[in-house]
Amino acid sequence: MKHILIRADSSSEIGTGHIMRDLVLATRYPDAKIIFAVRDLPGNINHKIEEAGYAIELLESHVLDHLVDVVKKYDADMVIIDHYGIDETDEQKLKEKTGVTLMVLDDTYEKHYCDILLNHNVYADAAKYEALVPHGCRLLCGKEYTLLREEFLREKQKGRQNRNEPDHLEVLIAMGGTDHQNLTGSILRVLEDFPNIFPHVVTTTANRHMEVLQAYTNTHPNVTLHINTHEIAKLMNRADLAIVTPSVTLNEICFLEVPFIAIQTAQNQSFMGVYLIQNNDPILPAFDSVKLKEMIRTITDDLSVELINFTRLTLDEKKMVLQWRNHPAVSKWMFTQDTIKLHEHLEYIETLKQRKDRVYFLVKKASHAIGVIDFTNIDHTAKRAALGVYADPAQKGMGNILMKAIIDHAANVLGIKVLISEVFEENIAAIKLYKRYNFKEVAIKRWHDKQVLQMELNIENR
Repeated sequence: MKHILIRADSSSEIGTGHIMRDLVLATRYPDAKIIFAVRDLPGNINHKIEEAGYAIELLESHVLDHLVDVVKKYDADMVIIDHYGIDETDEQKLKEKTGVTLMVLDDTYEKHYCDILLNHNVYADAAKYEALVPHGCRLLCGKEYTLLREEFLREKQKGRQNRNEPDHLEVLIAMGGTDHQNLTGSILRVLEDFPNIFPHVVTTTANRHMEVLQAYTNTHPNVTLHINTHEIAKLMNRADLAIVTPSVTLNEICFLEVPFIAIQTAQNQSFMGVYLIQNNDPILPAFDSVKLKEMIRTITDDLSVELINFTRLTLDEKKMVLQWRNHPAVSKWMFTQDTIKLHEHLEYIETLKQRKDRVYFLVKKASHAIGVIDFTNIDHTAKRAALGVYADPAQKGMGNILMKAIIDHAANVLGIKVLISEVFEENIAAIKLYKRYNFKEVAIKRWHDKQVLQMELNIENR
């Protein structure tokens, strides 16, 4: 049987992320005997290793020779190093003294002496290691190597579970298992200005501020404290927003496609931070209550959008959307430009109850109706659908809100991968909106005396 030794630590100062991801990595070797070489540091989570059924070898100190002794004791075939305190020189000495196959986990593009290098972060770029590792080193870099527990894979299959109820938004706060700065407390105080937000705080018993957090939750019944939870994936998947560090946790957040705000708390998170900035994702280089409040307000404004199926509209709402649809500013861009009568409108809505290939929604923002979106020619096998959209002609600047609602519902609810729109060539405003969201022109056709552009969006590449 192959013996694999994993060298990592956890503590109130180091955090818990290394051990947690190593526990995932260990599952990739089901036929091997796994031994964790760790120190007994204050606030460690060594019990997690025992709970997972792996052996523990306690090291008396960080001296390299103690690790060498453990490698020889177990006659290890491979050593996995996940420790910022072990550098290239130590790795080379370990290799020379034991001859083991050496895998190193890296987050910050450091020099390493190893046979295999794993950087499982979404930002990882193998090309940047060309001069940092020995020739022939196997590079495992990027999101395809992200260490995800089985629970995250199961939640991904379910799809996003958030309810998008504007009067009840769940916000996940995960500032690390130790959060030695107690940024969680500072974030909770910012959230007090948002009465519709219900925070879910995830932490561990390694958090030295546990009593403060428990006292806070006792006086704020809208806050739920999750200590050493086994349901982090489920909590993430149902969250309307997550406030997290740009660390390993963010790999999981991105995998589940949860809206987030990242707050950098350590230098080793800078590469993820740069990646987020380049992707125009919301990140704070340090905690700032004013900027955080602005970010939350912007994101929660977007989350306050509600979609109401036409089949559930009141009669007054049905009349309202018909009035919009027949307005000259809207009807001139429709293929059916005749005035639609009320009985025709109501009869059509009634047929929608039996249709699987189309669905129409009234869109509300903060409980105010702003427009209509629809999906027609829905092909669940090919994962394609045509879209339609129009705003209340009395309101301006609703295009971005409606387009985000279309894309989010198509991707997260209908499971659509390709959206199709047909738009008159003269409709410059609509074409600009589509292009802003990366729709591409794929064909041109004629409708009577007008040119019609067919535009498509590949949602996975948006």
